Amino acid sequence: MEQTKSKKETKDMVQQDKIQIETIKKERKDRRLFTEFSLNPRMKLHVLPDKPMARKPSEVVTENVDFLKAFHQTCKEPTSKYSMPQTESMEIGWISTPLVHFDRSDRRLNFTRIGTDVTKHKEMALRKGEKIK
Repeated sequence: MEQTKSKKETKDMVQQDKIQIETIKKERKDRRLFTEFSLNPRMKLHVLPDKPMARKPSEVVTENVDFLKAFHQTCKEPTSKYSMPQTESMEIGWISTPLVHFDRSDRRLNFTRIGTDVTKHKEMALRKGEKIK
């Protein structure tokens, strides 16, 4: 029993090379090279300026129109970026205009605080520091 175990554990160089070749083939089978990179629209870009007392002349940068369009697109609000909401959370606040015009003079829908004689008396008492039950 022990002899078979020791034979299984010790593998010669040819077997080790075969195992390594198989693992490399498995790794290469699932590997894909991704060379198209783009900006993440959900992440803000932070531009850091030079130090104010630096004497190094600033670099001349040519304007990249596609980059500027993509940058300005990321800064827009979601309703101007997309025609429809992208997530369920966006659906909640997508239409932000009120459905009904709110009239402050209509007493049925406007429940503001109204001061009466009792509440004014209690407020004055609290300001003076008296405890009224």
